[in-house]
Amino acid sequence: MKITELFDRGEFVVTAEVGPPKGIHIEHILEEAKEYLSGITAVNVTDNQSSVMRLGSLATCKALKDEGLTPIFQLTCRDRNRIALQSDLLSAAMLGIDNVLCLTGDHTKMGDHKGAKPVFDLDSVSLLHTIKLLESGVDLGGNPLDGEPPKFAKGAVVSPCSDSVDAQLAKMERKVMAGADYFQTQAVYEPEKFIEFMEKAKQFGKPVQVGIVIPKNVGMCRYMNANVAGIHVPEYMIDELKADKEKTKAGITGVEIAARIIRECKPYCQGVHIMALGWEAKVPEILKLAGI
Repeated sequence: MKITELFDRGEFVVTAEVGPPKGIHIEHILEEAKEYLSGITAVNVTDNQSSVMRLGSLATCKALKDEGLTPIFQLTCRDRNRIALQSDLLSAAMLGIDNVLCLTGDHTKMGDHKGAKPVFDLDSVSLLHTIKLLESGVDLGGNPLDGEPPKFAKGAVVSPCSDSVDAQLAKMERKVMAGADYFQTQAVYEPEKFIEFMEKAKQFGKPVQVGIVIPKNVGMCRYMNANVAGIHVPEYMIDELKADKEKTKAGITGVEIAARIIRECKPYCQGVHIMALGWEAKVPEILKLAGI
C-alpha cells in the first residue's frame, strides 16, 4: 500500500521509525513493531543511521512486510553510487515495497567507520529525479527497463524549524519539482515555527508529516541543541524535564511533551512521523494523549 493513497483520501497518516540492529537477529524488533506499531499507517526503516553500520534497511523492510506491516524504505546516497541506488530501488519494487524516503545521508565521519569513503554520487534531489525516471521506464543512463516499470510513493525530508526558512522552502520546492509526493520533517519542538513554515509551504500542495522525537532527558535535549542543525528544544521544555526526575526517567514527561506538540501541529499538517529512538513501546500512549 502506498501511503500517498491515504493522503489523497484526506486521512491523517501516522508513521513511526525503527532502526535495524548491528547484527542479524531482528526478532525483538519485529515483535515490538507488531505489538506497538501495528495500529499505525507505516513503519520507516532507517538506512545505516548516523553512518553507523547496521543491518540493511531493505532486508528489514522485507521482514516487516512479511509480518503484515507496511514498511517505508529509507534510502541514503552516502553509501551507494547511482547504479547501486537504482538496483536497490528495483529490488524494493520486486519485493512489493513501494514506499520510499529519499535522503542524502550523514557523512561517514559521524559514524563508527571513520575511514569509510563517502559516495554521494547523487543527493536527495537527484535521487527523487532518478526514481521518477525509473517510473517512466528508463534508468538514469537512458536505458529502457524490462517490463512494467516500478511505481513508488516518493518521500523527502524538510527542516521547518531551521534558522533559514527561505532556504528550506527553496529545498522543498526543488524536491517537489524532482518528484517528491510527500514530506516528513525533522524533529519539531517549536510548534509556532512549524505553523509559520506550513503557512508558506502549503503553496506546494504536498502532504507534510510533522516529525516528533521524544525528548528523553535534559542531556539529550542539550546535545540536539548543540549538534543537530534545524532542531532547538526551548528552555521551558528542558525545565519540564528537570522538574520531576523520576517522571522524566519513566518517560512520562517526554511522552506528554510529544503528545502536546502533535496536538498543536495537527491542524496544520497531514500526518505525524514519530522517531521513538528505542521507545517504540511509548508510541501508542503518545497517540492516545494526542487524540489520534
